[in-house]
Amino acid sequence: MLSNLLAAVDTVPATPAWTPTVGIIISISSIVILLLSTRIEKPQVGAKLPVLPVSVPTFIAAMAFGHIIGIGIVLGLTNIGRL
Repeated sequence: MLSNLLAAVDTVPATPAWTPTVGIIISISSIVILLLSTRIEKPQVGAKLPVLPVSVPTFIAAMAFGHIIGIGIVLGLTNIGRL
């Protein structure tokens, strides 16, 4: 069983190094998710941000989810050879 686990480590594809392209992809996905977060049922529950129409918890959640989506996009593009 341990040898099967160690054999699986060799099959993991390499992840890309950070480049400005990776940063742009993650930034754009975070902004898109932030814009979509204004459409949730109660985006202003909690402490308010002075400029954005969302609350602090909504902003943090949108940024975290945007990073997750962005990382998925970067890994997907790397896997198909586009990045």
